Amino acid sequence: MRWWETSIGGAVRGRIIALLRRNERSVEELASELDVTDNAVRAQLQALERHGVVHQARIRREGAVGKPAVMYGIAPDAESLFSSAYAPVLKALLVSLEERLDGPELDAVFRDAGRRLAEEMTSAEGAAPKQLEARVRAAAAILSALGAEIDVEAASNGYVLRGFACPLSDAVRAQPKVCHALEELVAGVTGAHVRECCDRDGQAKCRFEVRRTA
Repeated sequence: MRWWETSIGGAVRGRIIALLRRNERSVEELASELDVTDNAVRAQLQALERHGVVHQARIRREGAVGKPAVMYGIAPDAESLFSSAYAPVLKALLVSLEERLDGPELDAVFRDAGRRLAEEMTSAEGAAPKQLEARVRAAAAILSALGAEIDVEAASNGYVLRGFACPLSDAVRAQPKVCHALEELVAGVTGAHVRECCDRDGQAKCRFEVRRTA
């Protein structure tokens, strides 16, 4: 079985996800296929709805008799949660890029990707906070949302974003310059000079120095 069929809230919830990935279903249809009660299915669906994994896709009306059935499906933004393809595909892509581009060109690609990511993730936030600390904490929140574990520490010339994990660890092991994409992301969010000094020995850990401008 795939990891999410047993890990996301137990086997029943995982089987509900597997069925809904194939086609929309009602509570009654799910209960019948899983051989559990309607109430058991409703409890699982409510939990999955709270976490944004499933949604009420539509109402199915069949003739004039009987109560319309609510049809459930996988939420549009949740499908990527069930994919294990991103890491191996990204690693293969990095190897391909490395074979075709020289060092400066490859670095420029990663930095451009980081800048684009910063623009995308801040475009809906409105005006950036005036205080540097608030911008640094916003950058830390974005890195955390991407999968990092980040602490913000004050330093003599600014702040340090100290990580205890890396959201791109597999990619970083394949190509260390990937860290420069996150460096540009932090720079774009903070509007400050940022220096990447990540730990790439063993388990990759993010670390970015954010310096105050004069």
